[in-house]
Amino acid sequence: MDIFLEYFGYVASLVILVSLLMSSIKKLRWINLFGAIMFSFYGFMIGSLPTGFMNFGIVIIDIYFLISIYSNKDYFTVLPIDSKSDYLQNFIKFYEKDLSLFNDQEDLVINDKDFRFFILRNAMPAGIFIAKEVNDKALEVVVDYVIPQYRDFKVGEFIYNKQKELFESRGYKYLVANTTNKTHMKYLLKMGFTQHEEDQNKYSREI
Repeated sequence: MDIFLEYFGYVASLVILVSLLMSSIKKLRWINLFGAIMFSFYGFMIGSLPTGFMNFGIVIIDIYFLISIYSNKDYFTVLPIDSKSDYLQNFIKFYEKDLSLFNDQEDLVINDKDFRFFILRNAMPAGIFIAKEVNDKALEVVVDYVIPQYRDFKVGEFIYNKQKELFESRGYKYLVANTTNKTHMKYLLKMGFTQHEEDQNKYSREI
């Protein structure tokens, strides 16, 4: 039993440590909550009341902030990007390393792109959306980037489910995307895109 508790304590510590590596506040709170529950249980089981009560307090704090996260309503809007935007260049430079995981440098050259805007979340820039016209009915999504702390799918749901009129007003009926990034593939499927059987790197959806 003592050996079991010792290893249980190690696992609880590891879970809390992993939670601190999360860039998403929501993920951090959820993982930290489970780690604190485990460590609180561990503290009480070994007779260390300070450890047990301290982590129980962390559980309450995590629950409080999770309730706040899920109950708060975010305000989203789009802000068109000017082709000579200095802010865009600074944005790209700041997130250059992360952007390179999903996009080639040429994707970020917006002069030849037909559709481009920032997505603002509570008046803060949360991501950028860049697309180019395939034909008069379809747009190819070239860049759909959200900064790490806002990757809870809300920005994507706003673009693809609540901004349909933005695309339809210009006559577009379909969106297509190409990617070899497995994380982005999962994201596209969650956003309602369908993977093409003949080319599994290609995705499309109706607007």
